[in-house]
Amino acid sequence: MVFSACGKDKEQPSPTEPAYPSATTLNVSYGDDPLQKMDIYLPSRHLDTTKVIILIHGGSWTEGDKSDFDPYVAGLQKRLPGYAFFNLNYRLYLNSTNRFPAQEEDIKSALDFIYSRRSEYHISDKFVLLGASAGAHLTLLQGNKYSAPVKPKALVSFFGPVDLSSLYNTSSYAASALSKVTGGSPSTVPAIYASSSPDNYITSVTPPTIFLQGGADQIVPPSQSELLQSLLQTAGVPNQYVFYPSKAHGWTGTELQDSFDKIAAFLTKYVQ
Repeated sequence: MVFSACGKDKEQPSPTEPAYPSATTLNVSYGDDPLQKMDIYLPSRHLDTTKVIILIHGGSWTEGDKSDFDPYVAGLQKRLPGYAFFNLNYRLYLNSTNRFPAQEEDIKSALDFIYSRRSEYHISDKFVLLGASAGAHLTLLQGNKYSAPVKPKALVSFFGPVDLSSLYNTSSYAASALSKVTGGSPSTVPAIYASSSPDNYITSVTPPTIFLQGGADQIVPPSQSELLQSLLQTAGVPNQYVFYPSKAHGWTGTELQDSFDKIAAFLTKYVQ
């Protein structure tokens, strides 16, 4: 009996040993549409302690793919190895279909899906949303507009639109995309512009937000990030504005690695 008990003890995992191995699963469906899929990257982890980053790609709400964010997943995994990553696709506008709020609804559905499967994935409810361009708009909209299924612990925006009416009037490229996905202009469909603009939902309970912007961006100009900074500071929300004066709508190389470093430091500080 003593021998048997000792043998059983040896089979028990060490308290410091991860209970669940790392795993990657691609193209997991969170809805019925072919675009409602996500790639899931789980680290070696313990139950209920693993923090989560949900990534939302850009592309003017009309194009783009989760694979665009593969370098971001790899870069952040190196800096935040204990995080689980969920890299999303969502419905894109095409031939007058999937207008707003289709994309907003998809991000909400994806979060509902992930949240409801926390025990299956062995993850916590400490979610971070990260997006670029149109994906950053969806990040800021979800993180500010909704508290269910969970309020994110932090938001990360790469040059995300904040006030869609202002963006329509200052960027001809953005105006073209916005007229498609909204079905009009701020004067013809004002309710859609208002309900889809993150600036209308920023309050004192907005999650800590880090936002990154290129000074030469003519698609989403710096004025959008400057507005975001002003609103967050007025609301008393912890925030960090990372500005790259010579960069346009996106960057690679040294600056992108610097972005990853700053994001990792911000999340380490605010996501406890």
